[in-house]
Amino acid sequence: MLLELAKPVALLLCLLSLCALFHTAFLALGSSELMLPNHAPQDRVLDSLLLFALSAGICVVSGLLFREAEPKPHPSLSATLPLQLFYWATGIMLLLFVLSWYLETHCIFYRSTRW
Repeated sequence: MLLELAKPVALLLCLLSLCALFHTAFLALGSSELMLPNHAPQDRVLDSLLLFALSAGICVVSGLLFREAEPKPHPSLSATLPLQLFYWATGIMLLLFVLSWYLETHCIFYRSTRW
C-alpha cells in the first residue's frame, strides 16, 4: 500500500528535478526587476551539472521504487518509467545544448536597424 503511494510522489519528484535542470541549463537569466544576478556561462554549466547529478539520483531511486512494485521477476532498472524519462529528457537537452552552442557560435541573430 505504501509503495503504491510512493510511486506517484517519486515520479513527480523526478519530473520536477528534470524541469529544474532544463530551467537552469537554458532559461536561467538574470532579471533586473527581481534583482537576480546574471550568471556567467561557467556558473550555469556547473549548476546544470550539479542538478544533473541530483536529478540522476532522484530518477534512480524512483526507478528502484517502480521496479520493486512489479511482480517477480523484476524488470531491469533501465526499463522503468523514471529512468526512461531521464534518458529521453537528458538526451533531448544535450541535443538542444549542442544545437544552441553551434547556432550561437556560427550564426548571427540580430535585426538590422539600417534601411
